[in-house]
Formats: sequence, structure tokens, C-alpha cells
Amino acid sequence: MAQNPVLPLLFQPLSLRDLTLKNRVVIAPMMQHAAPNGLATSWHLVHLGKFALGGAGLVLTESTAVSPVGRIGKDDLGLWADEHVEALLPIVEFVHANGAAIGVQLGHAGRKAGSMPLWNGGGMPLDPASMANVDPNWRRIGPSAIAAAPGWSVPDAMDEVAINRVVEEFRAAASRADRAGFDVVELHFGHGYLVASFLSPVSNHRQDAYGGNREGRMRLALQIVAAVREVWPSTKPLFCRVSSVDGALGGWSLEDTVALAIEFKRFGVDVVDCSSGGLSDQGAALPVARGLGFQVPFAHQVRLESGVMTQAVGMIVNAQQAEDILRAGSADLIAVGREVLYDPYWVLHAQAELCPDATFQDWPLPHGVWLAKRHPTLQEALAEAGNLD
Repeated sequence: MAQNPVLPLLFQPLSLRDLTLKNRVVIAPMMQHAAPNGLATSWHLVHLGKFALGGAGLVLTESTAVSPVGRIGKDDLGLWADEHVEALLPIVEFVHANGAAIGVQLGHAGRKAGSMPLWNGGGMPLDPASMANVDPNWRRIGPSAIAAAPGWSVPDAMDEVAINRVVEEFRAAASRADRAGFDVVELHFGHGYLVASFLSPVSNHRQDAYGGNREGRMRLALQIVAAVREVWPSTKPLFCRVSSVDGALGGWSLEDTVALAIEFKRFGVDVVDCSSGGLSDQGAALPVARGLGFQVPFAHQVRLESGVMTQAVGMIVNAQQAEDILRAGSADLIAVGREVLYDPYWVLHAQAELCPDATFQDWPLPHGVWLAKRHPTLQEALAEAGNLD
């Protein structure tokens, strides 16, 4: 890196409480549906471990259910039992040993529980009988008895006892996450899942303390944050993923997200992860055009108006694009998902593009030494091939 006197922002460290990330690249949560009974397997070790080898600053797990009822699919990762901690420990240790931080995204699917993986039904909902065959207690719950979309069963409207139970489930899962050695907890409050359904006036028709005006609809989110902060160490950062706009007519807006982010900051949230959509099929009525960096403006406005750090996500595919987002002050972190499925070494390739280093010193040692040894010969061969042309 000595060849580049100005280190790109993408590869400058970032401190969050007592955690210092070596760069600004975060591996976004990506559902794998490969955890029978919620238990991580060797698939997760390789899936998440390769991103540490690939140079990421922070690796996030897929949405990890805080209860069996809160699973999106039947084989989601879980942190509702102590046995899940034991299964996750080797993954956390491997990621740490290879230079990255690791976080767990905690979520509850709510009225969107029970769906098929993309490769087996395309996210279509399971019928209640099929859910009961997996687990007699697995059912859809939400703020009001309103189905997520056509084809989905009507969820059970939650009473205060059920709401308090969910808050405690998030608290317990965060405590287990600390015991597993995770550096970051991200709370999944987006994409139409449980907390998102409480936030939106489209799905929340309650007239009690958890509904009505925006303050009431935000109550569950803030209660969960407060409960998690009680057990999640003050030295460790807390992220929240939100749907900056939920895509439904008359639904949750960017203005609402800014207001929520201001409250998040007061309750101890360090980073707001700015996604969008997912509330229901009605999202087609208010589409967000899915071009390159299509959600970056959300991260920019939330950061500007709330004073909270933000994470940009969505069709961020190359190094210069990521660097430009940071340089423009639109976000503090860059989350990359499907692009690292295509290229698990995306981060190191981005580094090679923005600040070339012929020594390959930031690559995993057993890889970098061989690449550095080859480099002079390869450059000569490429130059010779160019001359022959």
C-alpha cells in the first residue's frame, strides 16, 4: 500500500465503540436455509469463513431466528437455545482467526414466517398445516390479523403477553450472541418481518400502545433495542436494519425512518442499515427502481438528518462505486451481498484496484506468498503477450 499515499476510504479502519473494523466492507446477511433445527453446520463455516479469507472487515450471518416461531424457513439459523451457541463458536473463531469481525443478524419473521427457499418454491408461503408438521407451535403472528399478501394465512394478532415474550426472546438471543463471541448484533427490523409489520400503518391497525400514531408503532422496535442493550455489552456496537421505505401505499416512509433513527441513537444503536421494501405484494405499487446503488440515497438522508452512522446496501458492485459512496458522505459502511457470492474475494480485488500492492500482504498468508512469487513473472508474460499483439 506504500505506493498509494492516500488510502481509499473503503480501506480505512472504522471504530465503533471498542471494535475497530479493518475496512468499511460488510458482508450482508444472505439466507442459506441450511441449518436443521437452527444449528449451524459446516456449510456455514465455509460460507461465512470464505468472506473472512476474502478480506471483509465485518461478516454478518443470515437472519438468525430468536425463536422457532420466528423462522422465515424451517432450516434458518437460530439462537433460541444454548445448543446454537456451541454450533456457532467454531465459525466465530475461524472468522476472527482470519482477520475479520463477525456479527449476527437477529430477527423474527412474524406474519412472514414459513416460506420456501428461493430454489424450492421461490419464497412461496407454506400453508399452516405444513408449518405445524414441522413444529406444532410454528405459526404466523403480527400486530393485526392482516395477511402479508394473497396466499398467506392471516396471522394471530399479538396480545401484550405475546409482545413481551418476543422482547424477551430478542434479549435472550443477544445474550447468547455475546457468549458465542460475536462482535456485532444487527436487529432485523425490515423487509416486512415482525418489527417492520408493527412500524407500518398498512399492517398495524392496533389502537393500543403499540399502534395508532408513529410513536405507538415504533414502541416495539425501541423496546427490543432497549432490552438488547441491557445484555449486549456497552463495548460492542449494535446495528439495526430497516426498510427505509416499505413500498406500500400509505406505508412507512423515509421521513419515518429518520425519526426512528433519531430514537435509535438515543437508545444506543450505532449503525442503521438502510434497505427497503418487503412489506407486502403491494410494494409493486410504489417500486424503487433497482439500479446500481438504488438504496444509497436512503442511507445518505438518514445519515444527514439523524446524525447516525449508516450502512449502504443494494447493487453495489465495484470498488470505485463503493469508494464514491463513502467519499460523498452517503454512508459509513458498504454492505455487499450477491456480488460476493459471485466473487468471494471481491474485497481483496477491490483493494487491488484502488491501492495495488504487489506483495499481496493483506491476502491470507498461504495464498498471498504464492501470488507475490508469481507476480513479476506474470507481469512479464502479460507484457510479452501484449507486444506480440
